[in-house]
Amino acid sequence: METLSPNLVLDVRSLSCPLPIIRTKRAMATIKIGEVIEVLVCDPGSLADFPAWTELTGHTLLQTRQEDEVYIFDIRRTK
Repeated sequence: METLSPNLVLDVRSLSCPLPIIRTKRAMATIKIGEVIEVLVCDPGSLADFPAWTELTGHTLLQTRQEDEVYIFDIRRTK
């Protein structure tokens, strides 16, 4: 697995759908095109939500991984 250095880490572990996506969208606007945001989520629904959202928005989902009960999504801003 590629080791990434995210430009921003967004911790939304305490939130459930749809708030992790909404917060990610807002945070994405604060980073530059080409930069990476790492999102920490506990909602299992995020496993379907984040791939669908990145496909819809055109951002790149670089990797998804799980550490204990936390799902981690690394997303590159593309526009």
